Amino acid sequence: MHDILDVIRNLQTLSENNSAFNTLKEYERVFDELDIYVFKNWEEGELVSGPNISRYSVSCTFMWPEKEMPDPEGGRRLYEYGCQVIYKKENVLIPRKIKDPDDYRPGTKKGKIDAHPIWTVTVIMPKTLMRDVYVGKENKDHIQMAELMRYNPSATMNADEAAQENPSNAQETPA
Repeated sequence: MHDILDVIRNLQTLSENNSAFNTLKEYERVFDELDIYVFKNWEEGELVSGPNISRYSVSCTFMWPEKEMPDPEGGRRLYEYGCQVIYKKENVLIPRKIKDPDDYRPGTKKGKIDAHPIWTVTVIMPKTLMRDVYVGKENKDHIQMAELMRYNPSATMNADEAAQENPSNAQETPA
C-alpha cells in the first residue's frame, strides 16, 4: 500500500538531487526511444518511487488508476530489451476532500484517508541499455551536426576564411 505523502516526498527528493533527476531523464529517454508511449496509458503513469540505482540496474515504480491499466504490450517491449517489468494491483492512501463533518478524522481537523485501487508497474532497467540509448543519441547528434556543417555554406565559408587568415594551420581538402 502506498501513501500519497511518500509519492510527494519522492518527488521532492528528485528536485533536490540533481544526479537522481539526470538518471530519471536517461531512464525516460529509453522509454521514448523504444516508443513505449505509443501504447495505451503508458504516458499517464505517475512516478511512485525511484529511481533506485543499484550496481547494474535502475528501477522505478509508476502508478495508474485501476481502470487505466497500461497496455501490457509496452511492458513486453521493455522485456525484449532486457528489462524486468512487474505489475501489481495495490492501493494508494489519499485524504478525503472535506465536504461535511463526517469527512473529518475523529478528534482532528484533517480529512479521513481513503484507499483507492491502482496498478503499479515496476520497471527494472539495465544500466547497459540506458548507456546504449544515450550513446546512440550522442552519435545521432554528432551526425546531425556534421551534416549541418556539410550543407551549411556559412559554416564552410567560416572555415575557409579561417584557413586563409592562418595558412600554416590550413589543411588540404580533397578536390
